[in-house]
Amino acid sequence: MKIEAISVTDLNRYIKEKVADDEYLKHVFVKGEISNFKHHYTGHMYFTLKDENSLIKCIMFKSYTNNLNFIPKDGMKVMVLGTVSVFERDGVYQIYCQAMQEDGMGNLHTQYEKLKNKLEQEGLFDEKYKKKIPFMPEKIGVLTSKTGSVIRDIINVSTRRNPNVYLRLLPVPVQGEGAGEKIAKGIKLMNEKKLADVIIIARGGGSLEDLWPFNEEIVARAIFESEIPVISAVGHETDFTIADFVSDLRAPTPSAAAELAVPNIIDVEAKILNYKNKYKILLKRKVELMKLQYEKCINSKGFNKPVQIVQDNYIRLDNINKIMENKIKDKLNIKKNNALTLISKLDTLSPLKTLTRGFCITEKEGKIIKSIKQLEAGELVKIKFTDGEKQAKII
Repeated sequence: MKIEAISVTDLNRYIKEKVADDEYLKHVFVKGEISNFKHHYTGHMYFTLKDENSLIKCIMFKSYTNNLNFIPKDGMKVMVLGTVSVFERDGVYQIYCQAMQEDGMGNLHTQYEKLKNKLEQEGLFDEKYKKKIPFMPEKIGVLTSKTGSVIRDIINVSTRRNPNVYLRLLPVPVQGEGAGEKIAKGIKLMNEKKLADVIIIARGGGSLEDLWPFNEEIVARAIFESEIPVISAVGHETDFTIADFVSDLRAPTPSAAAELAVPNIIDVEAKILNYKNKYKILLKRKVELMKLQYEKCINSKGFNKPVQIVQDNYIRLDNINKIMENKIKDKLNIKKNNALTLISKLDTLSPLKTLTRGFCITEKEGKIIKSIKQLEAGELVKIKFTDGEKQAKII
């Protein structure tokens, strides 16, 4: 019996029709974790839904994405409602999603926004409270899990940039119940014992639930109250936790946090060498300038003929003295002439001058007599002449 071979297209079409005839697959309600999420420029969403053991491709067209009340992203646990169908061209089956909701994460998101708004209103995110990261820290405190890639990345980057830096790891759980309290306790211990010049709190990426300890109020307040500057490096670059907003500096990754905390010793040495060369050039220019000033002073007249300068100044002073004397004499002569003119005028108006011309002055009881009505017979008066005075009696 000869068997007819069919094309790949026919096989995929057959499988597609079989799947389409299954009533159960027309309306499936599946929960899982999003990965490989891509929001296409057309508005469609492509992603994979997975659990611990398996995964399935999903697509959600723009006509359905407009109904979402949240933004899906990798690591988010969701529940989707849709239809399972075969994409005939690629021979793959996938869920064509019609609706999606967060699986137990909606409540966490609400708590996150509520606490974020509360702390922001209290001023815990204000730039004025941000502490400066020290330029050359000697000790760097790290709060993270003692196993995993995070601490290895921080060690590798830090030691490569500066082999002399001292890393002090304080192991803490970075997810799960009670992790927030232990992280806060670790921050306080670092401050109480002065264990570091700067603190890095770090963990890898994960879902909102995995990162939740870094969204707890106790951790936020411990960071805010820390006297030691804190760098937050939690999750991926697109993940934002409340710890990021409160910290003095946010790093997109743990490796980036190590780069921000530890300056590259090669760059520092190059900068010091550059400054050294600049100062050497500036010092040389300064010496040359001072040398020119010195030569100018040495060649000046003051150094070559100091006695001549003194003698010239003596002559100049004598000339000035003569000019001043002449001016004073001229001024005195003018004043003297003015005084003689005024004396002459006063002399002309003097009563004594009148007496020299033959006149006399009659007084009674110290008052000058100007009219005969002031006198009566028998009264004594005093008559002043130019050469004296006599008493007289009115008859």
